[in-house]
Amino acid sequence: MYLKEGCSLLLKVHKPSIPFVLNTNPILKPNNINKNDNQTQKKQTHVEEFQVINRLKQEPNIALALNYFKSVANSNSFKHTALTYQVMIEKLGQKCEIDGVQYLLQQMKLEGISCSEDIFISVISCYRRVGVAEQALKMFYRIREFGCKPSVKIYNHILDVLLSKNKFSMINPIYSNMKRDGMEPNVFTYNILLKALCKNNRIDGACKLLAEMANKGCSPDAVSYTTIVSSMCKAGKVEEARELAVRFEPIVSVYNALVNGLCKECKIEEAFFLLDEMVDRGIDPNVITYSTIINSLSDIGNVELSLAVLGQMFVRGCSPNIHSFTSLLKGYLLGRRLYEALDLWKRMAREGFMPNIVAYNTLIHGLCTSGNMDEAVSVSYQMEKKGCHPNVTTYSALIDGFAKAGNLVGASETWNRMISNGCSPNVVAYTCMVGILCRNSMFNQAHSLIEKMALENCPPNTITFNTFIKGLCGCGREDWAMKVLDQMKQYRCKPNITTYNELLDGLLKVNRLKEAFELVMDIEESGIELNIVSYNTILHGFCHAGMLDEAFKFMGKMLVGGTKPDAITFNILIYAYCRQGKVGDAIQLLDRIRARGEWNPEIISYNSILWGICNWIGLEEAFNFLQKMLNEGFCPNNATWNMLVRCFFSNLGHLGPVHVLDEIMARK
Repeated sequence: MYLKEGCSLLLKVHKPSIPFVLNTNPILKPNNINKNDNQTQKKQTHVEEFQVINRLKQEPNIALALNYFKSVANSNSFKHTALTYQVMIEKLGQKCEIDGVQYLLQQMKLEGISCSEDIFISVISCYRRVGVAEQALKMFYRIREFGCKPSVKIYNHILDVLLSKNKFSMINPIYSNMKRDGMEPNVFTYNILLKALCKNNRIDGACKLLAEMANKGCSPDAVSYTTIVSSMCKAGKVEEARELAVRFEPIVSVYNALVNGLCKECKIEEAFFLLDEMVDRGIDPNVITYSTIINSLSDIGNVELSLAVLGQMFVRGCSPNIHSFTSLLKGYLLGRRLYEALDLWKRMAREGFMPNIVAYNTLIHGLCTSGNMDEAVSVSYQMEKKGCHPNVTTYSALIDGFAKAGNLVGASETWNRMISNGCSPNVVAYTCMVGILCRNSMFNQAHSLIEKMALENCPPNTITFNTFIKGLCGCGREDWAMKVLDQMKQYRCKPNITTYNELLDGLLKVNRLKEAFELVMDIEESGIELNIVSYNTILHGFCHAGMLDEAFKFMGKMLVGGTKPDAITFNILIYAYCRQGKVGDAIQLLDRIRARGEWNPEIISYNSILWGICNWIGLEEAFNFLQKMLNEGFCPNNATWNMLVRCFFSNLGHLGPVHVLDEIMARK
């Protein structure tokens, strides 16, 4: 594989942990101090609390801050207070140094310093950053050990931690404890509970809780209403959300949630009506409102209307932000309007809009999709120079772009750059890399990478395995592909219909019919429904093997199962008839389907029949069918004329090429 020297696909950069050992030697009593120590102590300058706090706050390097914290603690010039401990705990918490936080908390306990409400909240916030909600809960139950009493504010923070990790079953017991402790929930408490109910798809319960808030004298705020309306829109209950919204005072965030819900359902016209309603009710749409509509219009490729909305923003005195321009940029790129996208990018820079990571990734993804890999790589280096560090999404887009272009060197160099910059690959990046390795028949390396994913706590998903299986089947490695199907179960990764379709295609291409049909039985037993791709793959396998009767029986099963044939299905059957010389049956099938309005034939279908006529009937009938094509409005393509030329050469070999072409043109 093409890798930079000294680099490896399996390299991973681990974050170094900061060692923390605090010397807790006791301060000697005066009668134990000798004369020299007395003289040293006199020379020492007493340090004030505010000086220690300022020094700790101003020190950006956590290791240096720790060294200072330790040195001042081990001197006779200062004894740490609750405030200095709080500052140090907050600094450690921001860096997710949970061991250091726990050590300091224990040290406070040993020194008899009570833990304040703010310190305990800092500790809970640290657990939240690290992502260990259970440990945060355990620490909460030990709160009184550290001389701190539970408060509404602390309860709110621990509830929020549990909510952030979707620990819904733990939220209600904590809320019950809060009420047992005689504490009345405030609006923040209720908002957390509302979010928990909505995230757990209990919107009706959230609506009841909203009514309970009002009954208990706690007025819902913008967050309360927005939470419920937004959740209703996500659940597809936009009309119900609109009915709820008119019951209370108009709030811009609620309207934004409604606009977003309508846009997600592609009801753009209704979203525009909602804009007018906002103005009628005395609310000015803000940049989020307009950007949401611009983004939705860009997604469906209507850039012109997006520009009109942008103009409306200016007219109403609402300045667009980087998100507005990024959405417009995405619209240009989706429409393959690269020149206009790059022009917009330059205009953004001229007008002082500093691109963020989302804007850069949007541009890079668009460039990769359009095959402009050199430009995409150049932009990725530009963003680094501007202080916007590429993330895993950036690198994944580049790797995917190189993979689709078949550029193994480019994909490998991007991978190495990602690892060297300390960015851990995600499942998308791994899967893209597996794909490019398979394209280059490097299946051992691809398999090693999949195994590495599990070791790096980034387990392969179904798409990863499907990519690997597709690569194997494409190169005639069906036996290995079948083993990968079993390997998926070891990783607790369920195969889907795409997995089976790739395997069926691989087996049927090499006429391994028995194994293919056994696989179909496995699919049905697993409860996975065959889709149109499955049926077409199997039908093609039957027809390729000359088993036309079996193909029609299977098509009957397909129709009984409720799967509607598509153009590929009919073309497979037409071509199969023609291969066996049953051209008349193929023509009857085409005419019958067309008459019933089930399908409008295309040039591929006519070319298949024309091929059959040329090979089984003769030139005169071929020209008659050609005339039928022309009468029905089908314009022959290169394949059509090539078939006729070959047919002429095989049947009129005594004529020269010029005479043959003359004959064709005369017939035309």
